[in-house]
Amino acid sequence: TVQIADAVNEHLQPRGVAVVIEACHHCMCTRGVHKDGVTMTTSRMVGDFKTDADLKREFYEHIRR
Repeated sequence: TVQIADAVNEHLQPRGVAVVIEACHHCMCTRGVHKDGVTMTTSRMVGDFKTDADLKREFYEHIRR
């Protein structure tokens, strides 16, 4: 998540970057524990998304839909 956000920020130089990734951990789903539906969510906010609370809130409202 950090690498994606940082790469977008470095190469495109936007005012802000927000990346949220929700993924199933391979070891939990197919090996060992065998728990279906186990997910992990990571996020990275850079620039305006990190410093502007209203913008961050709006972003999270959009992805909750």
